Amino acid sequence: MSRHLHKVVFPVAGLGTRFLPATKVVAKEMLPVLDRPLIQYAVDEAVEAGADTLVFVTNRYKHAIADYFDAAYELEQKLAEAGKTDLLEIVRSVLPAHVRCVFVTQPEARGLGHAVMCAAPVIGDEPFGVILPDDLIRTPHAGALKQMAELAAVRGCGVVAVEEVPRAQTHKYGIVDAEPISERAARLRYVVEKPRPEEAPSNLAIVGRYVLPGRVFELLRTTAPGSGGEIQLTDAIEALLHEREVLAYRFEGTRFDCGTKAGLVRATLALAREDPELAPLVGAAASG
Repeated sequence: MSRHLHKVVFPVAGLGTRFLPATKVVAKEMLPVLDRPLIQYAVDEAVEAGADTLVFVTNRYKHAIADYFDAAYELEQKLAEAGKTDLLEIVRSVLPAHVRCVFVTQPEARGLGHAVMCAAPVIGDEPFGVILPDDLIRTPHAGALKQMAELAAVRGCGVVAVEEVPRAQTHKYGIVDAEPISERAARLRYVVEKPRPEEAPSNLAIVGRYVLPGRVFELLRTTAPGSGGEIQLTDAIEALLHEREVLAYRFEGTRFDCGTKAGLVRATLALAREDPELAPLVGAAASG
């Protein structure tokens, strides 16, 4: 799997019930962190990693993401006529010209594995990335997916992002058992989906970034549904381990779980601290 990464899948069919009533009309991936929606941070990370085809797996009710990445001709015309070239550039730069968006419908919510499988006709048999936009990852240098894609290309393997979580929270994640091969990478031995703390093989949790071979689609098709009839991506990764190397990678950066209100607030505050105009406001609020 030494080919470069050209396609990235974004599973965005979820209903965002934790953010009701806002998500009655706004896709959770369109919730803003400062002046940009969550999906923009995810797309920027994918493009930085080399992707030129973005595959959004959505449901039949969510149109906001497609509208966001489509051209807004009337808005652009009004900004041009008003001479607001800086704002016009912001609107036009949400997606580079060489990048295309493909939208695939997930007919029913049957788990992350099923959502990824819906992208198979677009991906084919080549390596691809998966980004869960809920996980906003800020890095000091290269983005998390780029870090992983470079490792995957060098070693010809699959790579999943992991980070340490409190052992009391292992039941919320896929947890890995892995043998370290470098400071940040470890060879996966097996994966357990949402184990109880006393049964977890470690506290290294898989989080929302993957670089996988096209072979994983065939494994997903033969993966038996688990609880709730959901097809788990971790089950297919577990099967993949018997055929080839898959690495757990501790990315350089900080993850914010923006699928929760607390995580969205933390991300907003962290990015505000990076902004010279907003940082004093954050400091003033913190000091009361």
